[in-house]
This record gives sequence, C-alpha cells and structure tokens, in this order.
Amino acid sequence: MVSEKSSTKPQWLWQSNPNPFTPDEKEEWKTYLEEYADAVSDVSKLSTNANIYLQPKSTEKLVGFAVRNKAAIGLIFFCSICSLLLRDPVQLGCSHRFCKSCVESVDGETIRCTHCHTEVPKKTTHLEESHSDLLCESCGERFTSANSIVLHKQNDCEKTIVACPLKEFGCSDRVERAHIHEHYLTQQHQNAILAAARQLKAKLARNQISDDMETDTYAHDESTHSATTTNNAMSQLPELDEAVGVLVDGMQVLVEHTRDLSMESVRLDNQVENLHEELETLKVSVPEQSIFLSGLKPNQEILAQEVASLKQQIDEFQYTSYDGSLIWKITDVSEKISGAQGERQTSIYSPTFYSSPNGYKIRARLYPYGDGNARRTHLSLFFVLMRGRFDHLLAFPFQHKVIFCLYDQTPTQRHLIDCFRPDIKSNSFQRPRSEMNIASGIPKFCPLAIIQQENNPYVRNDTMFIKIMIDFEELPKRVLPYALSLDPGLPAHIRQQLIRQETERQAQQNNTTA
Repeated sequence: MVSEKSSTKPQWLWQSNPNPFTPDEKEEWKTYLEEYADAVSDVSKLSTNANIYLQPKSTEKLVGFAVRNKAAIGLIFFCSICSLLLRDPVQLGCSHRFCKSCVESVDGETIRCTHCHTEVPKKTTHLEESHSDLLCESCGERFTSANSIVLHKQNDCEKTIVACPLKEFGCSDRVERAHIHEHYLTQQHQNAILAAARQLKAKLARNQISDDMETDTYAHDESTHSATTTNNAMSQLPELDEAVGVLVDGMQVLVEHTRDLSMESVRLDNQVENLHEELETLKVSVPEQSIFLSGLKPNQEILAQEVASLKQQIDEFQYTSYDGSLIWKITDVSEKISGAQGERQTSIYSPTFYSSPNGYKIRARLYPYGDGNARRTHLSLFFVLMRGRFDHLLAFPFQHKVIFCLYDQTPTQRHLIDCFRPDIKSNSFQRPRSEMNIASGIPKFCPLAIIQQENNPYVRNDTMFIKIMIDFEELPKRVLPYALSLDPGLPAHIRQQLIRQETERQAQQNNTTA
C-alpha cells in the first residue's frame, strides 16, 4: 500500500525542466512528477523495510553476472553451470559456453557439457587461444575476451546504435550512444516522458484502488496484507527504478543545457550592451564626421583647381620656348586624322610659346582633316594670339610675319614652308580680351594626299614635326629654306647669326650677279 504523500515536494524535478510544452501540459507534467516522486519514495521505504535488494548478494566464489531481465538477453550468453551471465566465457569443443571460473571449479581432466552431455577435455577451452583479438564492428576497438566486448557494446561503445529507453511509450528513435543525451532534448522524447508519466500515474491509481479493496476485504489478516503489499511493491520496483533513472538522466541533461543557455544568455547580454555603447558613440561621431567632410569638400575642389592649374603651368614650362619659335611634335597622326574625320575632335592645339620672355603669348591650332573649304583635302594650320602677362606693354595689333614649316624627316630636307602676314584689321591680331583670340592662318597648308601616302617623308613612325616661327627680321623668302634647315639643337643666337650671314652672302651674290 502506498504511504501518505509527504509535504516536502521535489520541486527540482519540474522547475528546472525547459521542455517546450504548453502551459496546460507544464502544469500536468508538474503534477505527475510530484506524485511519481512520492510513489517512488514510498516504494523505496517499503523495499528497505522488507530487506529487498535489486541484485542478489553472494558470498560465494566469483561466478557469472546477475541480471534482472534474462528475457532480453539470448540464452547463449548464460552459463549452464551457474545460470548467470557469462563471466570470462570459454567455449568447449561441443561449441557450448561456460564461465571460465565455473569450468575451472570442475574436478578432473574432463568436463561434461550440461547441454549435450558430451565429455571433453578441459584443454579444448580455447577462448584466449582463438578469440584473443575481438573487434567491435561499431568503433573498431579490439578486445581480449568475448565478455569484455559484450560489456563494451552494452555499456561503453559510443558508436553502437541503441534504442530510446522510452520506446514502449512512443519514442522509436535509434541513435548512437554518444548522441543519446542530445536525443533526450528532442520534442519526441519529451512527449514520450509525458506519456510514461501519464501511464505511471494511471497504474499507481489502479494499484491504490486495488490495495484499498484488499484492505477492506482482508483487514482482519494483517500479515497477509503486508505480504500482498510487499509483492506488489517488488513487482513495480524494477520498472519504477528504470523509469526514475531515465527521468533523472533526462532532467540532468536539461539542467546542464539550461545552465549553458543561461551562461550564453549572459554573454550575449554583455555583448549587446557593448554594441549598444559603440552604437551610441557612432551616433555622436557620425554627425561630427559629416560636418568635417562637408567642410573638406570645398577645400578639395579648390585644391583640385589649383592642381590642374599647376599641371598646366608645368606642361607649359616643360615645352615653352621664349625665342618666338616652336617645334611641335605631333604623334599618332593617323588616329588624329581619323578622329577629325569622324568629328570626334576636329582640331588640336600646340603648347604655348612666347616671342620673348616678356613678349607675346602664342600657340598654333591644327585641323588634321581640314577646316571650312579645305576640309577633306588639306591640313589647316592657324596662328592663335593668347592673353599674356605683359600685353599692356606690347604693341597691338600684332603685325609680324608668321612662318609655318612641315619638316621633311629624310636627308633630302624638302620641307613644306608657307607664311602669312597678319591682317591688322582682323580681331585675331588685336589685344586679346579673352583667353584666346580667333585663330587665323593658312587653311590649305598641306594637301592630305601627301601625308597620307605610304612612306611619305613628312610622317614617319606616325609622327610629324611642324615649326611655327615669328619673323622679326623680315627674312627674304629665299633664305627661309636655309633658316629652317638649321640644326634645332643649336642655341637661338647661333642660329640667328648663321641666318644673318646667309642673308648677307645671298645679297652679295645677287649684287655680283647684277
């Protein structure tokens, strides 16, 4: 008979359980566990008072292992002498197995098999000789006896597939022993625990009613009642003990899992707090950085303009001439002609140069595919007067003769030379009011057919050279080929001296001829 419930409830059985049940199921689970714990406590007290033990105690010599549920284990694993689970099993010549200690306890040189009654000599026991290297198929570990491998598979092998202890209550999963604790956390196992608790409660209730009826019927026979109660308790005890073990293991896993989750929650809370502080700091710093960057933007634009201006000045200084002449190197001639033909870029400008360090600022403008009436037939070359730093000191309109020369890059030096004198009435030669005046010059400077011929002397390696020169000395036209054929590497004053000498020589020659 189950004793009266104790007032002290095992709260830990349900308070630490984080199973994912509904509130109603949680309350039912709590009630089952409380009543179940009381019942186990009562049965344990009863079995203790009646001197009941889960396993028999033996003071005899070492024999097989005592087990409670023989039906779950094959008969071949039991010794026929001691009727217990084999301990250090040995196999006779007839193939039947016995405990090694049981075989050794038999007197004489022979032993009679209790199964087939065959007499065989003891030396035919060959466990150690034939089975000393047994392999576990699941994990690959090796053992020296059949008993050790059996115990290994039943209790220790992490790779062995085992059934859930609650398979009779609806949990049919089979998992590796190493993952059994993870299985305890699944929803299916939790439902099986709840089903087991419900069946246990119903069974205890039925036993309570049965015990009450027996008490009313046989109240006069106290000894008979005690024996019946003891028998009922003993029949329930193995099942209750196994169920309690499963529940306690599951509870322990859940408690450890809850503890881990709690620690992880604390860590995440701290991390979130740190991230929140960093976010607040960023919220303050981002506007400050935006203001700072906004202030930098105008400065960057100013700096970009200054850099562009400096780059232009450097380019000008790199190619600037101050003697009134410029040799302009034009590369990628075919590409420039093609670009002008497709009107992607119809003209190109030369670097700037000066008539003197304090003189006129000048540049040339070339139309590779011609301009106006000369388009598609000639190179058009123009003179451009630019606004300079000393324009207020210079004489305007500009009225000095301008000479253009397309160099012949072969030793024959048949340069193409042309010149023009400025129209002083044209706005192109007045003091510049803008960055550049309108270009003016020679629209039909050189026929395109000449420079487009293959192996022509004026374009070599897709490059040509044009010289722009201001004639301050009013050189005679017959002297120009000589002046333009002088080595450009000579200093300007040497070239001027040679030109004057050539001019005087030709004048004397003309006078002598006359």
